[in-house]
Order: sequence, then C-alpha cells, then structure tokens
Amino acid sequence: MRFAILAAGALTLVAAGSQTADAARKKAQVPDGYDGSWSIEVITTEGSCDRAYRYGVQIQRGEARYPGGDFTISGRVAPNGVVRATISRGSDSANVVGRLGRQGYGNGTWTTGSGGGCRGQWNAERRG
Repeated sequence: MRFAILAAGALTLVAAGSQTADAARKKAQVPDGYDGSWSIEVITTEGSCDRAYRYGVQIQRGEARYPGGDFTISGRVAPNGVVRATISRGSDSANVVGRLGRQGYGNGTWTTGSGGGCRGQWNAERRG
C-alpha cells in the first residue's frame, strides 16, 4: 500500500457542539467541536499511488491520531477548522491541508513530499 494514501487519510476532522461546550473548550484552549472519531476518505487524483481508501482517525485536543500505527501524524486542527498536517512513514511524507465545517464534514487536499509525485483530495465525516 502506498504511503501517500495513508497520509491523506490522517487528516480529517469536523466541528459540532453547543454554545456551552464551545465556551468551555475555548476557555481550556481546546479547538471546539473537533475532538472525536472521524471517517476519512482519501482519493488519489494524480500519480501512481493507490486510488482510494477509508480510514478511522481520532482527534484529541485538536491533534489527529491514527490508531492503526502504520504512519505518524504531525499536525493540528485550528479553532476555525483549518487543518494542516504532515503524515509520515519512514522517509515518505505527505502534506495535508483543508478545512472542517461545523456540520460534521470537511475536505481538503494532500501531496507527497517524495518521489512518485502523488496528490489527491480527502473528505471527512464525523462518526462520534
């Protein structure tokens, strides 16, 4: 399985929550409404990377984690929903950018940082 697809899978998160929860999270400096389980669909639009995958990603205190351990995620979801991350496995890496919306969905793009020149898009949906 190619790394680029794995990498893109690591980036997805979306917002939801009441105003009371929003105020408590802001006070604790935690991005409001992004924590929880997310289903990420990753699609390759250019390059020889695998065409499509779906991954489960956990967001905790604004940081993305992939429970499968196949790759490492370094990045955050900002309080305004902007996603910026680097996904890596060994010497391979992919840069991920996008935005999450408060209605439980998000999307963005990804590109590999090494040979192979893959790029694509990702879509996310909150699962819990």
